[in-house]
Amino acid sequence: MKFKNLLIILLVVIFAACGKKVEDKKVEKKYETVDLVLDWYPTSSSTPIYVALEKGYYEEEGIKLNIHMPSGTSDPLALVAAKKVDLGYYYIHRTIMSIVNDGIPVKAIASTLQGSVSTVMSLKETNITRPKDLEGKTLGYCGGPLSEKMIDAMMRADGGDPSKVKLVDVGFELLSSLITKKVDATLGGLVTHEVPLMEEKGYQVNYFFPKDFGVPEYPETLIIANKDLISEREEVYTKFLKATRRGFEDVKANPEEAVQILLANQAKDQFPLNENVERVATKRYIPIMEKFGPFLTIDEDVFQENIDWLYEKGFISKKENLENFYKNLIN
Repeated sequence: MKFKNLLIILLVVIFAACGKKVEDKKVEKKYETVDLVLDWYPTSSSTPIYVALEKGYYEEEGIKLNIHMPSGTSDPLALVAAKKVDLGYYYIHRTIMSIVNDGIPVKAIASTLQGSVSTVMSLKETNITRPKDLEGKTLGYCGGPLSEKMIDAMMRADGGDPSKVKLVDVGFELLSSLITKKVDATLGGLVTHEVPLMEEKGYQVNYFFPKDFGVPEYPETLIIANKDLISEREEVYTKFLKATRRGFEDVKANPEEAVQILLANQAKDQFPLNENVERVATKRYIPIMEKFGPFLTIDEDVFQENIDWLYEKGFISKKENLENFYKNLIN
């Protein structure tokens, strides 16, 4: 009798265990890996990504997201083109030129910053408030011929003489060259980074935007993907964008929480962040991230204006259809 009872108990345990295994298999979720390379170290421009990651939104979409830092400025383009990563943060003008002039097989699938945040910045004491004020002054810049064309366009749009501006390529030393008065103004400092950083250091500054003087408005940062992989992985990339948009909605709803999440994910040894600067930057970024439509969408007219401008200035040899440059995966 005891043996019979023991046998019944064992059978119950075995069947329960089998049932548990079946149940576990049912809830086991398969994740798609997505590799994303940023254009720089973590800053407020990538906060929606980190918020979505922190909140588990990518996991909910079945995505395991790996974020990589670039070792060089061209990494996002090169790695995406070579299918070494899925997605990259990159810039509209370089993307357009690479597609047209070099046949690089990439395409934008989203815009993380729908407007431009680059400025011409100067110390307030120099009284530079518009392009024409640069006559007789020294302007520091980085970016080569593209930046030089922007300066030329701004001067002409404001009735100034481009030949009266002394240009100095200062590379990444925008702030130090301005602080030491090596230059009177700089082109390329962001209203969301260099401007608040200067203010945090106690400097009073003036700044204006190229887009207000002869240079078209442009999305500061795109997300690019390999053309072949967009076809193969469109559903996965769309899920990635949906999760990222949820992250952005949380940034809007609670900017302070977003700043703290960003600070927890900063590259402290390579590019430490200033909490006050990132707080200002986050608030300034929010309206720019949805300036022409829902966050991550690409505006057709803005994109076309930049293609036209690059063609007019001789940076691309021909115009191509918009479908060769981008595809909106979410509306």
